[in-house]
Amino acid sequence: MLNLVAERPVAVPQQETEPATDRKRVLVVDDDRDGRRTLARVLRSFGHDVETARDGLEGIAKLDRDIDLVLLDAAMPGMDGYAVAARIRGDHAYGDLPIIMVTGLNGREDRLRAVEVGVNDFIAKPFDITELRLRSTWLLKMKEATDALKRHRAELEETVAERTVALRSALEETATAHRDTKAAHLDTIRRLVLAAEYKDRDTAAHIERIGLYCECLGRQLPLSPRDIEVIRHASPMHDVGKLGIPDAILLKPGKLTAAEWEVMKEHTIIGAHILSGSPSELLRAGAVIALCHHEWWDGSGYPHGLAGDEIPLFARICAVADYFDAVTTDRAYRKALANHTVYEMMAAARGTHFDPKVLDGFMNHRAEIETVQAAHRNRATERS
Repeated sequence: MLNLVAERPVAVPQQETEPATDRKRVLVVDDDRDGRRTLARVLRSFGHDVETARDGLEGIAKLDRDIDLVLLDAAMPGMDGYAVAARIRGDHAYGDLPIIMVTGLNGREDRLRAVEVGVNDFIAKPFDITELRLRSTWLLKMKEATDALKRHRAELEETVAERTVALRSALEETATAHRDTKAAHLDTIRRLVLAAEYKDRDTAAHIERIGLYCECLGRQLPLSPRDIEVIRHASPMHDVGKLGIPDAILLKPGKLTAAEWEVMKEHTIIGAHILSGSPSELLRAGAVIALCHHEWWDGSGYPHGLAGDEIPLFARICAVADYFDAVTTDRAYRKALANHTVYEMMAAARGTHFDPKVLDGFMNHRAEIETVQAAHRNRATERS
């Protein structure tokens, strides 16, 4: 084995000037006793907890999910460092575990082989303490960020799964009890949509107005009486996917960060997932509206960047109604705008955000829209 210690003595710091507040667990695998002990002392001086292993098999045996970093010798008898790294990467649980190979093998083929089996970085023997500190700190921070992202994703997926199961269960139970009654069917949909009121008290009044606005627009386009009835009851489901958005983002009083906005945009896909696959015509229409009501006529919307007639008509109608109601209603992060100001903003977005034909129908029947608005403006306040 190549000696891990430099020709001049390695000065191991006895204590850091500012001891680490977030201790990490590091596994050192090296068959050379002196080198192994030297690495362990240096890493402990950085503020880490260190486990050591005398060979590859012992290293694999001591690997657990609390290990944050592996320092691995390349040339070891039996299972060498390349085989150990390959075994670690072969386990899905350790796919993001950083591995540093501490080795005297500096050939191009050796390094390519190490990269192929999943090694993240190299430190040459004899090692330099400053280099070891910098490289290990960088990899540990990268792992910490990756772990935080995975935890957030898992929490979001768990929340969506739990709420989806609860919503599907409620729908199935109610549909079984009232499958032959149209009134009960509509009541089921209304209760699904009103579930959002438990997170945001503005939602109940908002969803009622959206359905009535869409009904008005449907009559002006004109839609068939059947389609008008469908959009009246399906459009209030447009934001049901917000049940899967974390409260810290959904109810945040200030402006969302770029990362938070990406999470918020997922409500379209979540809503479509909740509502899709149903034999109910209303729920199928609700799934289409939930998925597409933030698509823009010019193709710059989300989640799929649809444009023009690629966007389903029901979603184009809901986009106009939803925008008007959202901007003319007080929100936690801003005050409502006056109707005349909003009309000017919407007219400026004709042909970019909004379908020109749908927007013209809206503008030509503003009196009827404002009648609905006035009749349902105070519902959220009265329920508070």
